[in-house]
Amino acid sequence: MLSDRFGRSIDYLRLSVTDRCDLRCTYCIPKGFKGFEEPKHWLTFDEIERLIGVFARLGTSRIRLTGGEPLLRRNLPDLAGRIARLPGIRDLSLSTNATRLDRHAEALKAAGVSRINVSLDSLDRSCMEKITGRDSLEKILDGIMAGKAAGFDPIKINMVAMRGINDGEIDAMVEFCIEHGFILRLIEAMPMGATGRDASFLELGPIQARLSKKFGLLPQARELGGGPARYLATADGRASVGFITPMSQHFCATCNRVRLAVDGTLYLCLGQEEKFEFRPLLRDGASDAELEAAIRQAIELKPQQHEFREQPEKIIRFMAQTGG
Repeated sequence: MLSDRFGRSIDYLRLSVTDRCDLRCTYCIPKGFKGFEEPKHWLTFDEIERLIGVFARLGTSRIRLTGGEPLLRRNLPDLAGRIARLPGIRDLSLSTNATRLDRHAEALKAAGVSRINVSLDSLDRSCMEKITGRDSLEKILDGIMAGKAAGFDPIKINMVAMRGINDGEIDAMVEFCIEHGFILRLIEAMPMGATGRDASFLELGPIQARLSKKFGLLPQARELGGGPARYLATADGRASVGFITPMSQHFCATCNRVRLAVDGTLYLCLGQEEKFEFRPLLRDGASDAELEAAIRQAIELKPQQHEFREQPEKIIRFMAQTGG
């Protein structure tokens, strides 16, 4: 099992297959940005499969496909199937904005993707257009329902809660998720790049207290994917709401993940600069043993915690460049 110098087991890798996206969410990609990674620098499917295979042999058993928007990467179900078949991989999931999910849901399910997370910050059409930069709500809802029809379970809805933008819609989102059997995850905005710093931060503690009272939510012990969310559930267990609080109540002490960007750069923390580049090793003919040693070396670089509070302007790269 991989573990870092602080004794944390690293069993979860978020794999970015593209830094491109068909939306321009205000907290993620800067408006007008064109400096995306050149395709020749993207890891190929063969390179990804090989590197993930080495990670799996070292105990990394959870893989999440991310971006950017991962469904922009051509033939993604093929890559998903290759990863799902690797020995040691026991959980393969996908984060998506769902605008293209209606076309790919069945193929992804057949390939071995078991769970999906969908970014949905509002159920109001005009609000979603303001946040995402396009009239996207109908396509997203179509994609979510296609995922449900394809048999994905659970489906998690990720809502970045922003003061003065969508904070008045949180209750409606809870009701929507209860109605359809989805798991809602409320997320505090992080100061990733200028876009993240410009997001209207909303602390989730008071929201959690209010929702607990209104919907009768109780602490939930069972694991729902191994991520950082703290979950509450309705008394009948039919619905869950998770709270991801990297700013007001960070979870760095139990962080179990690293992020592999589309160009093969491994980022060890969202809020720090430590990284390790694997593309040169893969393209210079490194052996599996050398890759294994490099992974162990990289994990040793993982910092103890982020410094979003102390140094909010430290991280220049935005979320899509890091990988979901």
